[in-house]
Amino acid sequence: MSHGDMITLAVMGIYIVVILIIGFYFARRSNESSENYFLGGRKIGVWATALSAEASDMSGWLLMGLPGVAYFCGASDAMWTAIGLAIGTYLNWLFVAKRLRKYSQKANNAITIPSFFANRFGDTKGIIKTIAALVILLFFCVYVGSCFATCGKLFASLFDLNYGTMMVIGALLVFIYTFAGGYLSVCTTDLIQGLLMIVAILVIFIGSITAAGGVENTVAFLKDIPGFLSATSMATPVLGADGVTQVVQNGAPLFGEPASYGFITIISTMSWGLGYFGVPQVLVRFMGIEKPESIKRSRRIAVVWVIISLAAAVLIGLIGRAIIPTTLLTASSAETIFVVLSKMILPAVVTGVVVSGIFAATMSSSDSYMLIVGSSIANDLFKGVIKKDASDRTVMFVSRCALVAVLLFGMFIARDQNSNIFNIVSYAWAGFGAAFGPVMLLSLFWKRANMAGAIGGMVTGGATVVIWNALQSAYGGIFNIYELLPAFLLALIVNVVVSLITKPPSDDVVELFEHYMDDDYIVDNETYPYVPAEPAEAEAAIEAEAPAEAEAIATGALEESQA
Repeated sequence: MSHGDMITLAVMGIYIVVILIIGFYFARRSNESSENYFLGGRKIGVWATALSAEASDMSGWLLMGLPGVAYFCGASDAMWTAIGLAIGTYLNWLFVAKRLRKYSQKANNAITIPSFFANRFGDTKGIIKTIAALVILLFFCVYVGSCFATCGKLFASLFDLNYGTMMVIGALLVFIYTFAGGYLSVCTTDLIQGLLMIVAILVIFIGSITAAGGVENTVAFLKDIPGFLSATSMATPVLGADGVTQVVQNGAPLFGEPASYGFITIISTMSWGLGYFGVPQVLVRFMGIEKPESIKRSRRIAVVWVIISLAAAVLIGLIGRAIIPTTLLTASSAETIFVVLSKMILPAVVTGVVVSGIFAATMSSSDSYMLIVGSSIANDLFKGVIKKDASDRTVMFVSRCALVAVLLFGMFIARDQNSNIFNIVSYAWAGFGAAFGPVMLLSLFWKRANMAGAIGGMVTGGATVVIWNALQSAYGGIFNIYELLPAFLLALIVNVVVSLITKPPSDDVVELFEHYMDDDYIVDNETYPYVPAEPAEAEAAIEAEAPAEAEAIATGALEESQA
């Protein structure tokens, strides 16, 4: 390891120590209750909510997967993916965030997505919780594996170290502070990491433009690659006998005739944005913000962050091909373009700070994924179905046992150094978007949606993603459409049809739906904060001249009277 590498590693080491200190600092507060551990007591501020949502969402995929696609195949695929994600981010914050924040608290103070679905649809048997928790377990383990693979690739390419060893070390670091600090540490570190990520990506973007000799030289070089800068065609690298490595001829990478990138493909790629309506790592941020009124400010911060970050990530991949056209000749190695450029154009100390941005992105995602899996298994399956009288201490113990299992499974998925981060993430993203997205939208906007429809929609969405992906690998053709689009639409149709042909939701469920956006609840001309309650009991208490009891019932005994 060179002297410069030692300096870079030292800077990253300092960053990691700071993150671990934050995790242990919040450990005491997080352990006060399961609500604090899983949702931070619904006291997360505007900036932390915005940047935590986006940093945990984008992960190392933003700084490795997306630039890698742009480097290897040109602008079209990466660009339309980025546009779809930017639109999806805005719409999710606009239509879902505030409604979910209010509804989740009023639906018996739900602190996880499966609990919200169960409370929203009046599921007393734990069927929805079980299905939703299993969906989370399946696709988040895949997600965690992609994050651990990012850690391995990062350190292996940066310091020329063993991939497997570095992947395990990175996974353990994430595990330690997630295990100790819970949601509070996750959101706080995500705030730091979100800021670091955008600084890192802008520094490399500006530096790479300079290294390439300016915009004109870069564009002139890339125009000579067939379809590389086109929005309606995709560059096609000519691969060698191994079917993986791009051929180099006369010192230049060889490309064939560009592939068509038509309207259907564009819509398919932009459907990445649909995933936002169902990804728990973003939705749970909406649930944890301190005040529903703060959502608007958080939305502005989040959308600006996302647009700048996505645009810079795509451009870094494109510019990287102009700077080092023959260095990264496989789709997997192309995902290290950010790291390679960092080492090329920055001093060692700055490289350490910038590359910490990648590790920050990876940590901010994997900690969220692990925490959500732990909460789903412990709070939704164990306490919600298996042992309903479990104490907070027992729930958190089970959650941490689940974290250990996810850690091991994630490392198993990430064991292959040649795995493609972009493809792994796209599969898990589709799974959540299709399984939870339609259910979430209908639960917030359609009074007639019922439990049977929600179950049918979740099962249909998740199963379609798995089946479609398998058919895509085997047959191609029409199945080359991104699996999220057909799975989302089919799940939405099944949800609506099943809801209409089965028994309507109960009166209690309908009443809660009609009032969940209200700021308060009125019983016999007395006003109380509206959290799901038993209105008849509250009214009877008032008639019996027991206003204190009525107040406790109407607020769900969750907050002090505002009357």
